[in-house]
Amino acid sequence: MLKASLDWIKSNRSFLLVLLCFGLFRTAVADWNPIPSGSMRPTLLEGDVVFVNRLAYDFKLPLSNLVLAHLGEPRRGDVVTFSSPQDGTRLIKRLVAVPGDRVEMRDEILYINGQAAHYEHPEMLTEHLDSGQNLQALRLTERIDGVEHRVQWLKGVQARSSFGPLTVPAGQYLMLGDNRDNSADSRYIGLVPRALLIGRAGRVLVSADIKAHWAPRFERFLQPI
Repeated sequence: MLKASLDWIKSNRSFLLVLLCFGLFRTAVADWNPIPSGSMRPTLLEGDVVFVNRLAYDFKLPLSNLVLAHLGEPRRGDVVTFSSPQDGTRLIKRLVAVPGDRVEMRDEILYINGQAAHYEHPEMLTEHLDSGQNLQALRLTERIDGVEHRVQWLKGVQARSSFGPLTVPAGQYLMLGDNRDNSADSRYIGLVPRALLIGRAGRVLVSADIKAHWAPRFERFLQPI
């Protein structure tokens, strides 16, 4: 049995080497991340698959959170994949506050270092939740400190719409979902240490509508985030 196994490994060593290199590439250099939930709507939709640059911030020992070298600084507004400090689940959210920032939220309005975000271009629509509920959603462009993106709030949903103020300590980051009333983010799981950051999401690679028999959404292919 042992001889047969060794013979199989020897005869397939090229294939196994390719698999090893591919695995190391995905865990250390670049990766892709399927979007399973609506916590980042409207920026990301369920069924999107996004490209993740694992070298955007740190070079890590493959298959670990051990940082070998810092390559770049996380910036406010980045869409980031990370391991939840609560249970290790892989999440994707927007980085809202960096070390040293004083951040708070008052009735959904975000404040960074005493500056209130501006909210423009309102749009009302109906969101169809996985629970079967249909809720009204208000979407706006949130702009603060030169960074802007679309966010949304759901009517009738009880969420943590106020917190802080708090000052983000060194080596920690505050994350929020763009779908503010349907996101398990730093309001619930706490601040995220740098060692748990996986990478920066850059664009949607492919997308399929999981609620319409996985019909391709070609208009989202290769769309920048």
